[in-house]
Amino acid sequence: MRIWIYTLVIALYLLSTFTNLQVINYLTGAIAIVAICVSIKYATGLYFYFGLFFLATGVILFLLTDNSLLDFLLYFDSMLGMLALFLVLPFLNSIIRIGQYDTNLNLLLQRGADRLDILYWRSFSVTHMLGLFLNIATIPLLRSSLDRTLKSLSTEMSNKFLTQSLLRGYALCLMWSPLEVMVITSLDMTGIHYYQVFLPLVSLVILIIGVNWTLSYFKFRQIKLQIGDHAHLPPLSKVSRKLIEMISMLLILVSITSALQHFLDKGFLLAVVLTIIPLSFVWAFFIKKLKRYITFTIPHWKERTNGLGNFFFMFLSAGLFVDMLSDSGVLSFLQVWFSALSDRTLLLYFMIGFYFLVTSLIGFHPLVSITLLAQLLSPILSEGASISLAIVLITCSLSTVMYSPFNMSVSILANLLRINPLKIVKWNLPFAIFHMTISIFFALLINKLFT
Repeated sequence: MRIWIYTLVIALYLLSTFTNLQVINYLTGAIAIVAICVSIKYATGLYFYFGLFFLATGVILFLLTDNSLLDFLLYFDSMLGMLALFLVLPFLNSIIRIGQYDTNLNLLLQRGADRLDILYWRSFSVTHMLGLFLNIATIPLLRSSLDRTLKSLSTEMSNKFLTQSLLRGYALCLMWSPLEVMVITSLDMTGIHYYQVFLPLVSLVILIIGVNWTLSYFKFRQIKLQIGDHAHLPPLSKVSRKLIEMISMLLILVSITSALQHFLDKGFLLAVVLTIIPLSFVWAFFIKKLKRYITFTIPHWKERTNGLGNFFFMFLSAGLFVDMLSDSGVLSFLQVWFSALSDRTLLLYFMIGFYFLVTSLIGFHPLVSITLLAQLLSPILSEGASISLAIVLITCSLSTVMYSPFNMSVSILANLLRINPLKIVKWNLPFAIFHMTISIFFALLINKLFT
């Protein structure tokens, strides 16, 4: 039942973006409410409590307005684009596994890694590549792959190594990924195209990777590892071929979505959602595994969709919360603060960074934070946004992936390692703050060069 309700609300949302029929908008809102009612039973932990807070606050704020009860149905669509992406991502995850791209990348971890700094570079790099396609599934996959190699280390050293190599590699890959929701949302907020930020983001990521690898070299180079016999491993040529195939798929995806964004003029998020399923099937046909792909991906999609209760409950409730905050005028004082800094770019960017730092530590998911921030920045965005602002939004929002105890990546890794998430905050927060600072000054440099 959940699968059909989730699919129906997303299908109606997509239909509403291409039609001007108000009845479709009302019907989308009605099914969204049904989805909330169904999902509340399956929401757990912080998703349940924050979803309940967002829903209750949104309803109270609506009751304080003069809107009719029918208008209530129109306040649930701001997060449906992100949920649509969650719904279609399993199709891309499946082609990665069917094509064995994840397995071949993992083999790179096992070749000649006799020092901890070398393993750090390897695990960081593989996390960076896999994260583009497998998203959060990358974390448990690589933790499992590294477990045997790290057994000779102390538990504290092993846990610190994993939290820094996996979470930093994962966060930095998301910052230039055209599939990442925060990237897509930032681009849609600012009206900037992906190709405009691609080179600046990649340049920034390379710079930060260089700093991170230099630090890891001095931190881990003295620690030796025991490595086994690699004679059974496949030749590097096979691994390289798989890597080239995966990069090619990413480039094709970027090209198609950029073209769709241009021709449809409906935003980058919608273009990605429309592209993933057909491209995945075409790619399965190209590698001659279409039948196996269909057999694998349908049950995988059903399983992943059934597990979206947390997201549908919290994000649909958050959509109501954010829209009602905007309509009620509660945020007007914060909006004044941001508007006052519109001519003082450096302070504005640091305030954005501080905003994400605070909201991530008190429990707001970055998707909720950035949607709320869009309302606060609306006077600035209406005057025309810049590439540098898009870069700040992307980098500061995604830095939370490294340290926020409420972020899924940190929660999953903390659970796998059986440690308190606050330890991960301690190990990664200084680097995350450094990353945000460098990103802000880099964005200012871009602003100088292009204005």
